Amino acid sequence: MSNTNKRIIMTSHPVGFPQESDFQLEEVPVPEPGDGEFLVKHEYMSLDPYMRGRMNPPSKYAYAEGQTPGSVMLGGAVGRVIASRHPDYAEGDAVATYAGWQEYCLTNGKGYHYYKIDADLAPIEAYLGVLGMPGMTAYFGLLSLCDPKPDETVYVSGAAGAVGSYVGQIAKLKGCKVAGSAGTDDKVAWITGDLGYDAGFNYKKHADFPAKLAETCPDGIDCYFDNVGGAMSDAVFGHANVFARIAICGQISQYNLKAPELGPRILGLILVRQMRVEGFIVTRFLDQYPKAHADMAQWLKEGKLIYRTTVAEGIENAPKAFLGMLNGENTGKQLVRLA
Repeated sequence: MSNTNKRIIMTSHPVGFPQESDFQLEEVPVPEPGDGEFLVKHEYMSLDPYMRGRMNPPSKYAYAEGQTPGSVMLGGAVGRVIASRHPDYAEGDAVATYAGWQEYCLTNGKGYHYYKIDADLAPIEAYLGVLGMPGMTAYFGLLSLCDPKPDETVYVSGAAGAVGSYVGQIAKLKGCKVAGSAGTDDKVAWITGDLGYDAGFNYKKHADFPAKLAETCPDGIDCYFDNVGGAMSDAVFGHANVFARIAICGQISQYNLKAPELGPRILGLILVRQMRVEGFIVTRFLDQYPKAHADMAQWLKEGKLIYRTTVAEGIENAPKAFLGMLNGENTGKQLVRLA
């Protein structure tokens, strides 16, 4: 075990798109566990779009609590216990934590973010993706909020991301027609090939979103899983069917704006088409996670659900990888593998 814990500190609240100068690599001594504590050596850590919201000053409009400059960037990680004085955790146990961007975590295990994981079921990094928060987000956002029926059309924005890539596959398992948008031709080929999407388009090449939605969703849209917001979502509302269900999961197109975009007023559309629009934070479904984990694990085992990761090497490259993810440079789940 190293005597040094490398970690990434947020140095300032970004204005607009973050810069690498908003982060700093820091080295501190590795702590030793006291009574009721255990020490985890992280093997992978997660990078997610919601972390951009944590970099902002506190706001009643934010769904992720803002961080103070000088604090360790928060986020999920997985690793193994290397020292323990806790009765429920032994050396070698695989665990998930929420200790953020650092190589080691000292914890008493309290809180829903800290738990043992089954390394025999899937590689431990899967618990940051398909069996972790993104997988749970896809599962509950689609099945509980959108409640798709066989032969209905499901449309997913951000379809090649960590959440969207699972949403489309689950919708296909439920007998739906599925279309989505992504930011490169390779991503579109992946979702319409390996993931089984019925149609897709590159939103960066085709700016006429209403026309592309009419082409890819000729029967209209019954369920929309919204990861991006902005002009894409404006267009989807205009193409939604009567009684459409819309799950608002993310608004990544808006996270780095210096000023809010002006958009159309859509309440009239929601009214006359009797849509149901609901935003959600996945932790509201915590008590239902065991059922979701069992379903997702079974689909993985049966080969009905696949996943892809984009992996950066070393904690010092986490800021660059994070900025790349916000720019859409990853496919599937973005991870950092720690030394």
